[in-house]
Amino acid sequence: MRKLSLLALSLVFLLSACAPNFQKQNEVVQTKEKVKGKAIIPKYNISDSYYRTILPFEPGEARGLVVNNINTRYDLNEFEMGLMRIAQNSFDTEKYLFREGQEIKEKTIRLWLNRKFTKAQLKDEGLKEAENIGLNPVDTGKKGEPSSPIYLAHILEHDYLIKNDKGNVTLGGVTIGLALNSVYYYKKTAGGDTFEKDVPHSEVVREGKKIAAEVVKRMRNIKGLKNVPITIALFEQASKSSVVPGNFITYATVDQGSATLNSWEKVDEKYFLFPSSEAKDAHRDDLTAFLNFKQDVEEYFPNYNGVIGRAFYMGDQLQDLSINIPIQFYGKTEGIGFTQYVTGLVMEHFPKYLSVSVSVTSVDGPEALIVRKANEEEPFVHIYQ
Repeated sequence: MRKLSLLALSLVFLLSACAPNFQKQNEVVQTKEKVKGKAIIPKYNISDSYYRTILPFEPGEARGLVVNNINTRYDLNEFEMGLMRIAQNSFDTEKYLFREGQEIKEKTIRLWLNRKFTKAQLKDEGLKEAENIGLNPVDTGKKGEPSSPIYLAHILEHDYLIKNDKGNVTLGGVTIGLALNSVYYYKKTAGGDTFEKDVPHSEVVREGKKIAAEVVKRMRNIKGLKNVPITIALFEQASKSSVVPGNFITYATVDQGSATLNSWEKVDEKYFLFPSSEAKDAHRDDLTAFLNFKQDVEEYFPNYNGVIGRAFYMGDQLQDLSINIPIQFYGKTEGIGFTQYVTGLVMEHFPKYLSVSVSVTSVDGPEALIVRKANEEEPFVHIYQ
């Protein structure tokens, strides 16, 4: 029997199954260079794919910058979660705790994201020579026509903490994500039209690796980061108009106390839009299964063709498919019937090894959510009240 839940039941389930049980938390001493204080470590982890996060939660130093510097919310989510996946190659989720980046200060990141300035430009910017530490190249072109793109869009730091035998928590490692532009946007005049320039992938990789080496060198001059292991990864963000996120392309580790990057490792991950010509060329069989699903959805509403999917691949293997169906219903019972119909299509068209989620929305907001986890016999179905 398929599971159909109403809002109240779902809230009870979520609160009971996913919320931390604060009566069963481990209280530990968290040691910092300047401050000692109590911190709570959740006893339970909801998934091996996530790290436990110490409480109270500390927002990252550059928290406010990421929204302005990343092109889309899809890139924002993938930048954060993808960096956490890469961290698992170096920092075990069972052993390490997660904390948003605290070691590289917001002002430092702002300065690093600048272009390098000439003396004249430095004066115009109102900066001191000591603040001329931008990691993006000098703009020596004519006004409004940049001589080179801004390659580096954002720097994201994740800290991984470890608890010793005495119950003290200390910094055990750091991951750094460098968000790089595949498209450079600029204006020829203040307040004028925005122009764009594609940045070749090979150029993104080349410049990203140069920036990574300099970032690691600078990190070793920060007191709290002199000796900890570092993992640094390059993220190629998508264009502002993209409905699928960019992806991490490569990462390297840095040994404890070293400032030299080890060999770069390829990250073989990518998102595809279903349907699209790119998906047709790269993954025809998976796209065909999606198109058959889409066709059956359209049989329910013959004049409707708004079904889109975001497919996540590791190598050539489809790992996760997120489908969005925006539609207008004339009543709640129609929405329930449609959701039941789509749930059957999910079970019929997609292989069991694949995780599939379907979001049904209308102009009034979310209507239904269908989630079929990999290798699970029964989907979870939620009808919003």
